[in-house]
Amino acid sequence: MAKELTSRKENYSQWYNDLVIKADLAENSAVRGCMVIKPYGYAIWEKMQHELDRMFKETGHVNAYFPLFIPKSFFSKEASHVEGFAKECAVVTHYRLKNDPNGKGVVVDPDAKLEEELIVRPTSETIIWNTYKNWIHSWRDLPILCNQWANVVRWEMRTRLFLRTAEFLWQEGHTAHATKEEAMEETMKMVNVYADFAENFLALPVIKGHKSENERFAGALDTLCIEALMQDGKALQAGTSHFLGQNFAKAFDVKFADKEGKLDYVWATSWGVSTRLMGALIMAHSDDNGLVLPPKLAPYQVVIVPIYKEMEQLASISSKVEGIIKALRAKGISVKYDDNDAKKPGWKFAEYELKGVPVRLALGPRDLENGTIEVARRDTLTKEVVPIENVDVYVADLLEEIQKTIYNKALEFRAASTTSVNTWEEFKEVLVNKGGFISAHWDGTPETEQKIKEETKATIRCIPLDAVEEEGKCIYSGKPSKCRVLFAIAY
Repeated sequence: MAKELTSRKENYSQWYNDLVIKADLAENSAVRGCMVIKPYGYAIWEKMQHELDRMFKETGHVNAYFPLFIPKSFFSKEASHVEGFAKECAVVTHYRLKNDPNGKGVVVDPDAKLEEELIVRPTSETIIWNTYKNWIHSWRDLPILCNQWANVVRWEMRTRLFLRTAEFLWQEGHTAHATKEEAMEETMKMVNVYADFAENFLALPVIKGHKSENERFAGALDTLCIEALMQDGKALQAGTSHFLGQNFAKAFDVKFADKEGKLDYVWATSWGVSTRLMGALIMAHSDDNGLVLPPKLAPYQVVIVPIYKEMEQLASISSKVEGIIKALRAKGISVKYDDNDAKKPGWKFAEYELKGVPVRLALGPRDLENGTIEVARRDTLTKEVVPIENVDVYVADLLEEIQKTIYNKALEFRAASTTSVNTWEEFKEVLVNKGGFISAHWDGTPETEQKIKEETKATIRCIPLDAVEEEGKCIYSGKPSKCRVLFAIAY
């Protein structure tokens, strides 16, 4: 199966597309630009969803659900917000079909035109703040810490499975606060939650930072993000947290009475990650043999393959495997036993390698005699024979080691792919010959940022939170700069 994959070196983009399809993660649908997430891919997303949902609830958030359809007039109330999304909106204009009088199927009933067009949710700030107006009256009603798991539609013309599709799955948090300080604290708290999840579950090292004004979320006063580096040297924005100030509260007239009875507008945040994380997971860790999944997000962490020639041998192996499965599951390890006799062991080995199962156990008659079992790890493609006794302890430790090894490999790659430059010529040379993150001085103006983007396609991925104040000169304009920012070509 791996031989069917285009190599990363030959064509990274095609390798990614091949892998998504052949590893049974997703496929294109009958609707242009939309995808079908297949069971194996959805199982990974479910694990992401489960862990993130747990982390949200541990920080005091609750889940709710808001409508898919948003009245067009709502988008007119926050000018910068509507400008940011106007070109991506899908619009519902009619509410009924009827049979074609000419017998050619069905047509839109012209008499069923909506009084006001509805926008299919590209993001939910407007509908949620219109709702919050009914929920918030005094300081006692605050804070509101809501999240929703939903689908959204942004009408993309150039689509790519998981990375950019017209419809995708995500979560979006929308919170309301009594003070600016509380809202800013929430914004920072959630970008830290995302970074924690990325590093400890996705095994993906990320850089936390502020977005530049040009890259900021439409309607936000500040956007914090986590940025990751993929194996082809391109950056990927893996999550964002926005400080919205009082913009949406003013647009929808959401006021509250403080403890002194004075009316003021509410302070807001929003934050989200999407199925784009699936793309990050694939591109950051996988190889020419297929997926490499961090154990914490693998649909099953261990697969056991019996090796036998006769059915009597299978019975003996299966009897031994029962005890192994029970011991592994007692340690919270997810296991699949593949005793399907329609597929040969070699075929199974290739399939589970392609699908990125972290650990493969193989057990045959000779192993039973010797009291041993073969253990293969997906991340390094190495194998060793260990005693069957206490294999559960061995595998539990191995899964922890694999999780750390995958993270450290990505961290080392990012370090080797991050370059500091001081001149425009250096910047262009590194961008063409090496790629990756480029740390450089910028004069802080949107005009300079736009010119750099137009000439090189590189954008400011973030202004790192840990950026050290350092006097310098902008690589493009030569004007004074007080810190370095991170540039890269991005997905």
